[in-house]
Amino acid sequence: MAAQSLNNLTSLGAGVLGGQIAWHSAFYGKNVVVYDLYNDSIDACKIAHQTYADIYKKEMGGTDESIAQTHARLSYTTDLAAAVADADIVIESVPEVPEIKSDFYKRLAKVLPEHTIIATNSSTLLPSQFAQDTGRPEKYCALHFANLIWKMNLAETMSHPTTSYETLLATAQFAVEIGMIPIPIQKEQNGYVCNTMTVTLLNAAQTLVTNGISTPEYIDRVHMIIHRGCAAGPCALIDVVGMATWHNVLTHWGKELKDDQMTANAAYIKEHFLDKGLQGLQGGEGYYKYPNPSFAAPDFIDVPDVSIAEEIARLSMPS
Repeated sequence: MAAQSLNNLTSLGAGVLGGQIAWHSAFYGKNVVVYDLYNDSIDACKIAHQTYADIYKKEMGGTDESIAQTHARLSYTTDLAAAVADADIVIESVPEVPEIKSDFYKRLAKVLPEHTIIATNSSTLLPSQFAQDTGRPEKYCALHFANLIWKMNLAETMSHPTTSYETLLATAQFAVEIGMIPIPIQKEQNGYVCNTMTVTLLNAAQTLVTNGISTPEYIDRVHMIIHRGCAAGPCALIDVVGMATWHNVLTHWGKELKDDQMTANAAYIKEHFLDKGLQGLQGGEGYYKYPNPSFAAPDFIDVPDVSIAEEIARLSMPS
């Protein structure tokens, strides 16, 4: 069966992943409109796209011509109706707050063309929670991307009980066309495969930081020693996820699961990062400072000089 052709994408949300999905899809030949409610977010996305241009030249074989073509396929707007007027597929990346997503889908339903497929990039929430809000549950599914999309090129597809086969077929084909490895999720699961594993790891690392058990750099060293060859540890991955998204995830699941530790972890992120304007990798500083974080140093997990013993002893003293 031939799948519906999805050549015109609207990325709904100009944040970290919304911006990455937009740029990556345009690089692979799709026409892309980036929508966000706020002009400041659009401006930040445009700046990020300039950064991605350099990354895609270095890491994806991009040429001056292909980068210029990518820019030409991108447009930006704060007008929702205009953003989706020609869309074959929209990918929603609005904040991980159920009330915000529900309200957004209801507004979207009023302006979306009849043929358009809706995919959510939600990190932890289920499509069945919002299917009726979309006004077209049969054309709605999840298509979840990992951060640093050009490196971690997976796209997890997840349906809800009334998603049509045609929608899943077209969505999976779209994922392949933009260079993704599609991963089928056979039943609804908060966090898919990727985040089921990742959130558990990141929350464990965050708990160690919040409770003063160890420091981010030493926690990451443990992870990178155990998993030799990995490029970063969990605190560095929190920076990649972004402090705002991480705070939203911890807040939601702390409340949902009545988990006091997750709630405390959310409070830690707010106090130590968000209240200070620190956003993680996207803003240049989180647990690490960028573009030259200490975990990326070649000797980060080498046996240190014996002079480190003084620091180890000091940090190991009872508090």
